[in-house]
Amino acid sequence: MPPLAGKSDLYRGEVADAAIDAVLLAVERFASGKYKPRRQKAADLAAGWRPFLRQAERRIDWATESTESVLRQLRAADSQPGVHDELLGAQWYLHGAYPEDELRGTPGELLATRAGAVCRATTDGAVWIVQLRPWREPGSGLASFKLPAVDALGDLLPAGLPEVPAPLQLPAGRRTWTDMRYSEHGAVGVLNFSFPGGAMSSVQCRRLLAAYRFACTRPTSVLVLGGLRDFFSNGIHLNVIEAAANPAEESWANIHAMNDLVEAVLTTTDRLTVSALGGNAAAGGVMLALAADEVWCRDGAIFNPHYKRMGLYGSEYWTYTLPCRVGESEAQRLTQSALPVSAKRAVEIGMAERVLQAAPEELGDEVMRLAAQLAASPDLAARVAKKQAQRAEDESAKPLQQYRDEELTHMRRNFFDSSEPHAGLRSAFVRKEKAQHTPAHVAQLGLPR
Repeated sequence: MPPLAGKSDLYRGEVADAAIDAVLLAVERFASGKYKPRRQKAADLAAGWRPFLRQAERRIDWATESTESVLRQLRAADSQPGVHDELLGAQWYLHGAYPEDELRGTPGELLATRAGAVCRATTDGAVWIVQLRPWREPGSGLASFKLPAVDALGDLLPAGLPEVPAPLQLPAGRRTWTDMRYSEHGAVGVLNFSFPGGAMSSVQCRRLLAAYRFACTRPTSVLVLGGLRDFFSNGIHLNVIEAAANPAEESWANIHAMNDLVEAVLTTTDRLTVSALGGNAAAGGVMLALAADEVWCRDGAIFNPHYKRMGLYGSEYWTYTLPCRVGESEAQRLTQSALPVSAKRAVEIGMAERVLQAAPEELGDEVMRLAAQLAASPDLAARVAKKQAQRAEDESAKPLQQYRDEELTHMRRNFFDSSEPHAGLRSAFVRKEKAQHTPAHVAQLGLPR
């Protein structure tokens, strides 16, 4: 088991890899016409089915349990169903857990906040809890959804609870939680970031933009974005938007913050940039990746380069970056068909440059090896000069601001016009309402249901 991965991360990583290998092996054996399956014996089934794990078995006793015990229970329930618990007099499901090596307190009490997460004491240390979902009475018909813990708690948070930020350049050996960090390895800078579910709120986008701008002040020739296992980015944070007092205004703020981040990557012309995807990317998250000079993706990563299923036109400069990479007709097909693209196919059509054959836990080392090679390549200076000239030529032909303004004209209508479908689609998505029919973009393909 990877040391810091939750259940859903494990399913999307090692388990998915193993499942694909097993399916391909089964097909290969069947196609050979020679393989003789072993007849299953009663002894093979002796273990039987494991019982359904209920919340009573998941319950955390904060007064007696260690950090490792708490982490194990929370990770086994992530991202669903979470662990039912009481906090500050209210009932919640806890999601996402990471160890803390310095803060201490009475077991069960809150010690601090950090970037939307809360730190809670255990018997021998503390853990960071990233998200909370309000508990609802069974049968109430009110579906709840996950939010950053600080947002969910709101006015329940004790006055004076300190915000304890983590440095962007985390010292070696620290065992704590942060959703972004920067490190340098010779001429290579690496800006790692990881947000729950890949969703990026206005606040998270602004913080990542500040971190990116810091990385651009450093004396490096190659800057890597991402490079961690699991999600790269899925664009704007629909849950935070849904919970906002004015969802349309929060949507507008979020898309502007996302655009600012993508623009910063697109206009970086003094070094080469690389997006390294250990897992999936969707909508604006794909466009963030495409803003870099090169896109490297693990072989298990999936791209969803479209906005249609949320009733959105899309922004993040997609009308510039996507056609530049795949051509106008393919860009239209990708955004209108709203179907996933595998890592291999992404390379074939020009969305990505490399498929990395690496296990999830090995991705970081493989990215660093390749980034060091890129930084040491003799044609690096020529590539940077060519990049500068191309950006100047593109800006002269059509400024980035014009692409942005045109996209946002559509997005404003999507967000603020009550006749648009986005608000309803967003609400159904965040509350995980079951689909009542085959989505139109799938049904039109004539695939068997």
